[in-house]
Amino acid sequence: QLQASGGGLVQAGGSLRLSCAASGRTFSTYIMGWFCQAPGKEREFVSTITWSGGTTYYADSVKGRFAISRDNAKNTVYLQMNSLKPEDTAVYYCAGGRFDRAWPSDLRDVGKYGYWGQGTQVTVSS
Repeated sequence: QLQASGGGLVQAGGSLRLSCAASGRTFSTYIMGWFCQAPGKEREFVSTITWSGGTTYYADSVKGRFAISRDNAKNTVYLQMNSLKPEDTAVYYCAGGRFDRAWPSDLRDVGKYGYWGQGTQVTVSS
């Protein structure tokens, strides 16, 4: 089970830190990702991090502004969001997936993740 938190209302240029806590004892065996869904749009990839945190990937739209990290001792993955823009407004979901190989194309695929949190709303005002 995944529980996301940390969303809220922030002005453009501001920052938020999302957290996603996982239950269970196998957290380190999952690749974790963050996805977002704006009204009327499909859910899309934001960022992902491999098992021990050694490799990360970002959508071009957030590269240089967002940073994903994980703490396997706390069963938690984070998304630090800086320099927020109104177009970042969306519901943000954390997800966990079991992967044999960390192919970048697979890690960006919504359908490859089997476990999802409930989502947390991020609203950026201009």
